[in-house]
Amino acid sequence: MSTTLEDYMEGVINVFHRYSVRVGHFDTLSKGELKQLITKELPNTLKNTKDKAAIDKLFQELDADRDGQVDFREFLILLARVLETAHENIHKE
Repeated sequence: MSTTLEDYMEGVINVFHRYSVRVGHFDTLSKGELKQLITKELPNTLKNTKDKAAIDKLFQELDADRDGQVDFREFLILLARVLETAHENIHKE
């Protein structure tokens, strides 16, 4: 059985919810939840996750509506950036 893009999309949604349900609203990421997600799920992609200032800056960039949470739409901005960088890196190899 081959994996489809739809399977990967469902996987992304499931990863988001695995972290978003931990603190506060069940469908948004707090700064701590975002840091945990990045640390566990993107350890080789976003390497400066131990740097609090870097996490703070990223969180501020993603929190477009300034509500102190990162919702799924705002999270997609991070994924788009990460995918774009990964795509560029594949072409460099």
